[in-house]
Amino acid sequence: MKKGSKHNHLCKLTAAVLATSLLLSACGNSADVSTSGDDNAANNDAKVSFTIGYAAGDPAAKKAIADTIERFEQQHPEIAIKDLSENSSSSYLDWLKTKDAVGEFPDLVEMRDTEIFADAGKIVELPSDLVELFDSPPKVEGKVWNAPLTVNAPQGIIYSKKAYADAGITQLPTTYDEFLTIQDRLQSSGMTPIVVGGKDIFHMGFWVNKFLIDDVYAHDPDWNGKKTAGKAHFTDENVVQAMTDYKYLFQNYVDKGWLSTPDNQTISFLISGKAAQLYSGTWMFSQIEEADPTFEYGFYAVPDRQGNVNVIGLPSPAGWSLSTEASKDPAKTEAITTFIRFFFEPEQYSQYLASINGIASTKEKVTYPTGEAMKGVLALMDDPKVNKSLAINNWWGDNLIPPQFRNWFYKKLQEMVLTDGDVKSYMQQIDTEYDNEVKANAM
Repeated sequence: MKKGSKHNHLCKLTAAVLATSLLLSACGNSADVSTSGDDNAANNDAKVSFTIGYAAGDPAAKKAIADTIERFEQQHPEIAIKDLSENSSSSYLDWLKTKDAVGEFPDLVEMRDTEIFADAGKIVELPSDLVELFDSPPKVEGKVWNAPLTVNAPQGIIYSKKAYADAGITQLPTTYDEFLTIQDRLQSSGMTPIVVGGKDIFHMGFWVNKFLIDDVYAHDPDWNGKKTAGKAHFTDENVVQAMTDYKYLFQNYVDKGWLSTPDNQTISFLISGKAAQLYSGTWMFSQIEEADPTFEYGFYAVPDRQGNVNVIGLPSPAGWSLSTEASKDPAKTEAITTFIRFFFEPEQYSQYLASINGIASTKEKVTYPTGEAMKGVLALMDDPKVNKSLAINNWWGDNLIPPQFRNWFYKKLQEMVLTDGDVKSYMQQIDTEYDNEVKANAM
């Protein structure tokens, strides 16, 4: 992907959502983003204020950040923070584009598509005194742009121990074929094996990337760059195999209502016995325990056919970023810097990590009490035999994909499953779309 084309990505995508953005604003969106005058009635005495935006799709993470903001304002009454975050049916990237389109880009923003927004001039480098807080934060174009909220943690099967026991399953799988055998046993015992929150497009990425990592990225972490350069294709045998496994799993073992099930309802399926398993991440552990403290669950990473374990676990450039506009205001910049330091203080940061079962990104090791499932996750991260990778949209540099491609790709795969489409034919369509988006974004 050509250097500088990311600005074109953002401009084109922003224009596409502008009309919708203005309509939502006219309808009186509950998030009032004004930061002037009487913006914060409850904080009229504040000397400085700034806005903050972050992904709000996961209830545990949203609450953990909101709680940190509340504690910060109690200790720093001279600073007011306006929380712009809200649940949205669109992706987080689309939400940010909408905010930018209507002039409401947050002063402090959780950034996931760093390279795009950096090249578009929307964010600035992380101040050097903050960079020192973290253990080898990833660089984009030689610069650190983010204060990473956590280290990327593995995803895997969260399963009901009762369901496994009722189906006579006493050993966890050591190969993918053994995993499929477990699905057959669960099904034979009268249970729906897997729940998927397909109504939320981000959730679709969990299984998609499990198979892509097994068959593609574990063997070639630079595959995205090769695809962009025309040296690899979605029609290649390894990608077709990954998506064939994806389609087979969905058509045979996933709850039939997956397309209308939101991510935040998947836990109720699990604890109520409507489904035996959920494929997700560590942030779900605390939500399960809050929903039913007596529910017994386990966690494991699904192996590939050769018995290798490949998981998300590499660092990526994501986290708190300071907007360019906010950086022009010294008082606002100082207030944001104060908040970031507060957020990563061990006393505060440990509470955030405990809420989402996260892995600390700071040089200073921050710990908290962990349960059996989280101990398993940490063991995966510490095991040198476990291959660490990233999801398709988390790579950067030459491996950055067109920003609008991810959601289109996931939705196309949903269509393939629902229509029982031919995998090779769908991969040809996906290959063409990817190439077209690369060309369009380079203009």
